[in-house]
Amino acid sequence: MVERTLAIIKPDAVEKHAIGDIIRMYEGAGLRPIAIRMMSLSKACAEGFYAVHRERPFFNDLTTYMSSGPVVVLVLEGADAVKVNRDLMGATDPKKAEAGTIRALHGASIEANAVHGSDSVENAKIEISYFFAESELG
Repeated sequence: MVERTLAIIKPDAVEKHAIGDIIRMYEGAGLRPIAIRMMSLSKACAEGFYAVHRERPFFNDLTTYMSSGPVVVLVLEGADAVKVNRDLMGATDPKKAEAGTIRALHGASIEANAVHGSDSVENAKIEISYFFAESELG
């Protein structure tokens, strides 16, 4: 089934000039970028996006990090896009990520782990609408 998912190339991967490689990995896995935007998240924007984690101890560090530099926000489309992207990203901790995954190749730590990806079809819809209007989706 064709799905859409949100992906964010995080500040650490942008700073390392890994954008092209990561997008090639998405495309190589059958995920087609249908919307893409480079932007800098304000602290308030990052807090809104990660509001579900507001009570977690890592919330402030996460939102500070996500607003520390430019990110690339993408909507990816493809068969089973959420699962394909989750598998392609690898484990949250790059040290535990399978070889060949985005996080194994480009992540540095649990926080600076190169990419974000929606964890369900339902959350993908919410996350996509946070950054893109329906009219912007190809």
